[in-house]
Amino acid sequence: MLRSLLIVCWTLNYLISLDAQRILNVGPGQTYANPAAAAAVALPGDLIRIHPATYQGSFFINNLKGTANAWIRIEGTQRDQVIFQGGSESMHFTDAEYLHISNITVRGQTGNGMNIDDAGTFESPTKFIIIEHCTFRDMAATGNNDLLKLSGLDSFTIQHCHFENGSAGGSGIDMVGCHAGIIRNNRFIQMGSNSIQAKGASSQIQILANYFTQGGQRTLNLGGSTGAAFFRPSGANYEAKDLLAAANVFEGSTAPVAFVGCRNVVVTNNTIIRPDRWILRILQESSDTSFYQSCANNRFVNNIVVVNNQLSTDLNIGPNTSPSTFQFANNLWYHLDNAGWRGPQLPATETQGIVQQNPQFVNFNGANYHLLNTSPAIGKGRNEPLALLDFDGNGFLNPRSIGAFEGGKLTNVSEDEQSWIALYPNPVSAQLHLPKSTAKLQYTIVRMDGSVIRTGTYQPTDQGMDVSLLPSGAYIIQWYQDHQFAYGRFIKQ
Repeated sequence: MLRSLLIVCWTLNYLISLDAQRILNVGPGQTYANPAAAAAVALPGDLIRIHPATYQGSFFINNLKGTANAWIRIEGTQRDQVIFQGGSESMHFTDAEYLHISNITVRGQTGNGMNIDDAGTFESPTKFIIIEHCTFRDMAATGNNDLLKLSGLDSFTIQHCHFENGSAGGSGIDMVGCHAGIIRNNRFIQMGSNSIQAKGASSQIQILANYFTQGGQRTLNLGGSTGAAFFRPSGANYEAKDLLAAANVFEGSTAPVAFVGCRNVVVTNNTIIRPDRWILRILQESSDTSFYQSCANNRFVNNIVVVNNQLSTDLNIGPNTSPSTFQFANNLWYHLDNAGWRGPQLPATETQGIVQQNPQFVNFNGANYHLLNTSPAIGKGRNEPLALLDFDGNGFLNPRSIGAFEGGKLTNVSEDEQSWIALYPNPVSAQLHLPKSTAKLQYTIVRMDGSVIRTGTYQPTDQGMDVSLLPSGAYIIQWYQDHQFAYGRFIKQ
């Protein structure tokens, strides 16, 4: 069974050259004592290989730039033995491009665990960054300190990482003015304020198939409160927009999801278990309400929410928000301790919600939230074109299940037939190429807000698909080929 579903988006295939131009060895007895020394001489295509040791920063690395066809890689040889311990930061990257970081452990910093930013040059963001198979843990700080701090970062992926024991006042991943990013398949345990925060005019961020256990005061802080000088782009009147949080699992936390000064945010097909105080928060924290748009036009759809008596209030709704503009649909609400519960008090009428029906998990106390085949959540979800895959990487059916796990039986399209396909060039400015085919392909391009941008036919004789007129940003394309559905993501420059 093709469990990986060929999850080959722009982050891992065409963009990364696996043939390094040079190997720059870092560590005791190696050519370079630390990664900053190696980065100072690195060229596009080089591999900075970090050998087992404990390194204490901060290591400041400026202007480290690969190219679209020759990324620079910083790679630990053994994740649990390549340790960046203590100091105010591990590594601090500014104005980087085409950089891939993997297989390291970051722990015990007093500032931020790792910092990646645009050096305050808002017109030239740091971009095309991949962080994977890294561990960030055990902050030696209690204030507003983050395990991974991102400012002015565009076109990035963070995946298969582990975040644990964050600062009491900080986040696992904190984003200020970041755009076109994917955060997926990560694990968050015992966070402070947030697991993931996206604010300061962040947009087009996808938060997919992550697992959160006690993820903080607001596990997902979708928006926030940012000083006007730090917005990217400057002059933006929203904290966040066009975000997607799909197929995630939440256990505990004060509030799993907070919508804060954000717009066009979709929270769909998640499984939320026993929040400590609130299910959701709807807030507006930007001080100048005559300029900043109210928190409005967001969607909460297809989620399973299981609560018990520790819940204080269903929702916390603050002033200067527009909660009546929210859409609630096809959620399953279940109270463990109150058989007569009639569901949460929502600010807008929900359509096709399911109240007080046991979702029938395979093993609730064993934290196996897959659905039994008798679950009332199966086949009761609403189609959400941006959320294509469940927590396991299986394709959602149509109609889909509610929650993070698809529980239905695949019929017309088997699990093996669901796949992500690499597109090239990626990122693209003009001509996007789909895989070769002997037959014409029917395709659909979807934008991050869920709107369909284009449908059409791609002929075998076509030399590419013209996307030059699309606005810059992240897109999903779906097409039907050889009796199979296929999907790809691309970044339009």
